[in-house]
Amino acid sequence: MLAATRRFAKSWVAAILIGLLIISFAVFGINDIFTGNLGDQVIKAGDRVITSADFRREYDRYRKGLEQQAGQPITPEMAAANRLDQTVLNGLATREAFAAVLHKVGIRPADELLVAELSKIPAFFDQVSGRFDKKTYEQRLGDNGLTPALFDQGLRDDMASDHFAKGVANGLRVPRAYSAMAAIYGMEGRDIAWFAVPPSPADQPTPPTDQQLTAFMTENAAQLTRPELRVLTVVGFSPAQVSQAIAVDAAELQKRYDFRKDTLATPETRTIAQIPAKDAATAQQIVARLGRGEEPAAVARSLGVEAITYVDKPRTAIADRKVGEAAFRLAQGQVSPVQGDLGPAVVAVAKVTPGQLVSLEQARPMLEAEVRKDAAAERVYALTQAYEEAQQGGMGMAEAAQKAGVAATTVGPVSKQGRDATNQPVAGLTQKIIDQAFALPAGGESELVEAGNGEYFAVRVERVTPPALPPLAEVRTELARVWILREVAKRMEARAEALAGRIRKGETLDAVAASSGQSPTRIAGLTRQAAQQQTTLSRDLLGAAMSAKPGDVVVARAAQFGFAVARIEKVAAGEGPTLARAAEEARGEMSFTIFRELADSAQAYARTKMKVKADIAKARAA
Repeated sequence: MLAATRRFAKSWVAAILIGLLIISFAVFGINDIFTGNLGDQVIKAGDRVITSADFRREYDRYRKGLEQQAGQPITPEMAAANRLDQTVLNGLATREAFAAVLHKVGIRPADELLVAELSKIPAFFDQVSGRFDKKTYEQRLGDNGLTPALFDQGLRDDMASDHFAKGVANGLRVPRAYSAMAAIYGMEGRDIAWFAVPPSPADQPTPPTDQQLTAFMTENAAQLTRPELRVLTVVGFSPAQVSQAIAVDAAELQKRYDFRKDTLATPETRTIAQIPAKDAATAQQIVARLGRGEEPAAVARSLGVEAITYVDKPRTAIADRKVGEAAFRLAQGQVSPVQGDLGPAVVAVAKVTPGQLVSLEQARPMLEAEVRKDAAAERVYALTQAYEEAQQGGMGMAEAAQKAGVAATTVGPVSKQGRDATNQPVAGLTQKIIDQAFALPAGGESELVEAGNGEYFAVRVERVTPPALPPLAEVRTELARVWILREVAKRMEARAEALAGRIRKGETLDAVAASSGQSPTRIAGLTRQAAQQQTTLSRDLLGAAMSAKPGDVVVARAAQFGFAVARIEKVAAGEGPTLARAAEEARGEMSFTIFRELADSAQAYARTKMKVKADIAKARAA
């Protein structure tokens, strides 16, 4: 599909379409497709509800996922153009309806299954103890805007959906007749004869008049209308403006190192085994058995207890404080009885990994960067204060910026997509600045806005140029070129249709081709599979030829600028053994396709059954 798209982008047909886009921008509107008034219920499916806050969280998560895949931010304009809000709304409505139906029919995961599933998620485990930690669980969920109740419900829904899918997919296998028909279709061979109808001097029209070009512009107004453009004045404050002038004080660096050196150091870690003992005598027996080389786990099992093992853990990771202190006084290989806070025990030290201190010189680059960053933040804050004080004193934006020691820069004209009148990106503007500017009226001026990373900006709209078609004088040359290409294509197509008509009336393809100065080309046994690698024929001609019947004559765009006339001379099925092998190979893929269709049908049924209501206006407001 991607290769076909790239080939089309290089074709002469695309050249005509792209020519219109080169002239100016396309501005499209989006119509609502959902209606309804549900209060704060963006989605209602049975007794399940998605509120505005729920929708916003799901929308943000979906958008961030797309940004990670694309490797670039998704602006509000890009999201609107691709109807991201409707995609998320439709997906959530289907998900909630399907989950409600599964619950209604009794597919409900037990609590034990939920606990088992949670135990597979490492993010919820304490990094020191290696055990599930409720506080860590709640904190990680909170960081992602979730509550335990919401997360548990989502996990139950996923488990129920997975159970349903496995139940449907288990043993699902389409009849061989299905894949056999697909194999026959895919391996059907066609003999095609064709010839090109290239441009000729007779196809060249006279240059268009201004009246024709004006009508052409009106006809393609949606593609040619230039977007609204704005000229802006921007005042920016960033750490980069002041960081070069910041010198790091040696005393401040030493002070920060002294405060941080313990956290910068790598602590000593040990691998130890702790075996609980009921009394001092039992502890001595354990010491003796470990001294003879018995494994701690085996010794513990024989006494009816469980050995606790800490692998490469610091002292703070050992639950019993006294046991930890004793274990970190022993040498590697030593075994000793200990009186812990929780009772007597025996500790065996298997490995000792010494800690490592970080010197000031080793930490200097990191600490200097921290000092500069903090100092730059303070200076930027001072600059913003000076700017705001100057404005409160009655100065305009440029004067206030000069008073604060920063520059006020005029940029533009710029569109809401960050491009100039020639469709080139405008340097020095972030999408946040552009969004703020397009939220202001002409002459409007923003307050200081935080841009992130310690940066701030203020923007003023100096001039607004509303959307409009470009003056004919500016685009006449390019527009005339596109108009001529279109007219030549029309005349070539009419000539090709006339030639095809002669063949349909009984003349041979060879004779008709010769009358137009062309020699026919014949391709034998062309299959749909081989068509993907075919470079001589255009995608348009291949599509027409593969869908036509024996004896049909078709006209289609050629790979080069021009048209082609083709006749389907023969259609034949593939060889029996080859068809049988292809049918068996396609059976698994077709089974999966049937499964997907069953799943889609089940989801469509769920939406109908649960009488889903979705409010696009509430979704967009969220």
